[in-house]
Amino acid sequence: MSPANQDSHSRYESPLVSRNASEAMVRLWSPQTKFSTWRRIWLAIAESQKQLGLAISDEQIQQMREHLEDIDFAKAAEYEKRLRHDVMAHIHTFGEAAPAARGIIHLGCTSATVGDNADLILMREGLKLIRDWLVNVIDALGRFALRYKDMPCLSYTHFQPAQVTTVGKRATLWCWDFVRDLHEVEHVIDGMYFRGIKGTTGTQASFLDLFEQDATKVDKLEHLVAGKMGFEKIEPVTGQTYSRKTDIQVVGVLAQIAVSAHKMCNDIRLLSGVGELSEPFESEQVGSSAMPYKRNPMRCERATGLARFVISLAMNPMMTAAEQWLERTLDDSANRRLSLPEAFLATDGILKILANVSAGLTVWPEIVQARLNQELPFMASEAILMAAVKAGGDRQDLHERIRKHSLAAMEQVKRLGRANDFLQRLAGDSAFAAVKNLEELVQPSRFVGLSPQQTERFVREHVEPVRQRYGAKLGAKAELSV
Repeated sequence: MSPANQDSHSRYESPLVSRNASEAMVRLWSPQTKFSTWRRIWLAIAESQKQLGLAISDEQIQQMREHLEDIDFAKAAEYEKRLRHDVMAHIHTFGEAAPAARGIIHLGCTSATVGDNADLILMREGLKLIRDWLVNVIDALGRFALRYKDMPCLSYTHFQPAQVTTVGKRATLWCWDFVRDLHEVEHVIDGMYFRGIKGTTGTQASFLDLFEQDATKVDKLEHLVAGKMGFEKIEPVTGQTYSRKTDIQVVGVLAQIAVSAHKMCNDIRLLSGVGELSEPFESEQVGSSAMPYKRNPMRCERATGLARFVISLAMNPMMTAAEQWLERTLDDSANRRLSLPEAFLATDGILKILANVSAGLTVWPEIVQARLNQELPFMASEAILMAAVKAGGDRQDLHERIRKHSLAAMEQVKRLGRANDFLQRLAGDSAFAAVKNLEELVQPSRFVGLSPQQTERFVREHVEPVRQRYGAKLGAKAELSV
């Protein structure tokens, strides 16, 4: 192995990057995007200050504009090692790239002017990427639900056979959770505030001095910069930072998505275990290193593991917001550098997996039917009892006979592993001879209730509007790294 190749594998690499998150999300939270966003904010401030009358030249603006992307990270690292301050390091690095503008970069600003505003921009863009994955998962589950809306299957409570539902109706339960999550994501995106241009502790005193105590220009500056960065709303008041409760909302909605994913993936894993449903499985995929026949639900297992990680991260912004001192303390910085990007990267990875799984779920109808047949005769006992009473039988006698036959049939199923012979036992009992349609009474379609209609209505009223709003976002390919 060459030294270069050896070195590339000698340092820890986050599996969120190498195994899970999409390229778009990885790039969004990259140092390149972060620091070029800082430079865009500095440019927007300088342009707005010039527009409002400060002595900033066209040359200074032009040099800044020409060097938004070409960041000398080595030089920035040298400055930070000396100055122990990342914002000042990048101010000096930008100043060397745009020397004419060196004296007006960051004019009147504090670190949070670029740091906080950039975080808000990245989080908003990250939520848009999350939204796009969500709509693809919702679309795929909607299509799956309609395809199987009429296929009866066992429903479960406590993971014990309960009543009859349909495969499609069950998928609407997963889909509805994600539709609710989408509404929350849209709400958070629409409600995002720009931190604004408020100076060191939020008083805007430095900008008031720059504009010779003209408060109107200070207000205009803030709105000009917010508009250039794509925000309509600005935090009405801040300390040095925007309220960290914003982070609670953002990571909170990611955690809600993780909860939905965890629930769906656990369901698929359970159904996979009993053979009714499978996630996609490729022709050369290996299920187990020791048991070649296995077809493990590894995609859903990975999504479940990532979901627990995201759920655990929801506590970080709560503790950070609670820990803020007066106008600001710095102990949030190290935490937020981890918890914010990793919450996005992990949620992105979860939804990438779910988009892949939802588009490739396999139903095994024979197993679904066999498991239903094993339990359905018992579930039909009340209907059989009523039919026998209507045919002239004694309700109490019939009830006792059904009880005994059902226990005997259960013995065949549970103890001896045989087929459910409950109906055959009833057919051989003279007390039920007058019931001519026993087989019809246990047709699965009689017991699904409104499952098909509920599924159709759900897709029509809740999935179709999503498709109409985001049609251009549908069809995203969810290629998994491993």
